[in-house]
Amino acid sequence: MNREDFKILYTGLIYFDNAATALKPYILSETISDYYNYYSANAHRGNYDLSLKSSKMYEKTRLLVKEFINAQKEKEIIFTSGTTDSINKIVFGYFKHHLKKDDEVLLSKSEHASNVLPWFMLSKEIGFKIKYIPLNENHEITLESLKKMLNNKTKVIALAHITNVVGDIRPLAEIIEIAHKNNILVLVDGAQSVAHMPVDVQKLDIDFLAFSAHKMSGPTGVGVLYGKENLLKETTPIILGGGMSAEFNTKGEVIYKDLPDLLEAGTPNIAGVIGFGETIKYLNNIGMDKIRIYEQELKQYLIKRLKEIKKVKIYNEKANSSIVTINYEGISPYDLALYLNKYNICVRAGNHCAKILKEELNINNTCRISLYFYNTKKEVDYLIETLKNIEVFDF
Repeated sequence: MNREDFKILYTGLIYFDNAATALKPYILSETISDYYNYYSANAHRGNYDLSLKSSKMYEKTRLLVKEFINAQKEKEIIFTSGTTDSINKIVFGYFKHHLKKDDEVLLSKSEHASNVLPWFMLSKEIGFKIKYIPLNENHEITLESLKKMLNNKTKVIALAHITNVVGDIRPLAEIIEIAHKNNILVLVDGAQSVAHMPVDVQKLDIDFLAFSAHKMSGPTGVGVLYGKENLLKETTPIILGGGMSAEFNTKGEVIYKDLPDLLEAGTPNIAGVIGFGETIKYLNNIGMDKIRIYEQELKQYLIKRLKEIKKVKIYNEKANSSIVTINYEGISPYDLALYLNKYNICVRAGNHCAKILKEELNINNTCRISLYFYNTKKEVDYLIETLKNIEVFDF
């Protein structure tokens, strides 16, 4: 699907590491080059044509993001450097000022480091307790296990919509409904979901959502923090500087601007944000529903073909995302990835930044195959044949 738009694929590359970052269509580099070549001025800083155009294009992307996730207002869209930055801004800008020593925060052991490490640091500072929602035999969260963890001390549930190793899609609507009935806020790591399926923040009633452009075939160094307006207004900026204040004086008195400027201090990645707008339009033209359906069909085909190889262990066969996590008996995942690389196949080996998941899988590292809309059954077939020929390879 749309493979002709990705020049890197002309080389014969087979790219199965989309959960880490997605390949980029040529429209992205053209859009970014256009900014740098023809109107490379700072946004929101000048009253001349180049700056005004830069500002207009930058804010156009904010509108596109608002519509893409169906936020209520443009001011609820904050541009960041990525999912990690977005989560840190909320953990230390909002929850640092709303959590107390006796409170509890619920995570799971399959969360990415970006949704674990900030909580560790803040917990040490404030003293609240972090608890982990138990996973079932398929390494998934069930609503029953969630309910059992709740009590009057629970203040936050912070979970990935789709986990980056197991690839399970959490029942987000039901989780959020349960949380809100118990006056609990929900922070959603959408790094693996927003790129692959429609996400409607109003329909799901999400409090905070973080995601990255680069996993959506957009540029690196650009992310989005979505938050309900009333919650973002209570968020203290953790980065201060140009563009986010209306006035200040030598007495230390500061008048801050309203959202979104309040949380976007300094010169942003203007070229990246503008380029991100083009990739959102690109995804919209394909259709997120179409992408979701295609990936599911391709993932089922991949699972079917992997089962032909007895020495391949699949850890998440029942997960309904585009992520398939495996190991090959007798071969380390790192050696497996290096072997596949010799045949121009890119997969990911390691713990995938989910370092406490090993307590559930009982294994430190795995090999991850993650799909996107430009992957094909022909590529899957080539992967399978390469894996079948592994016995003759000299490690």
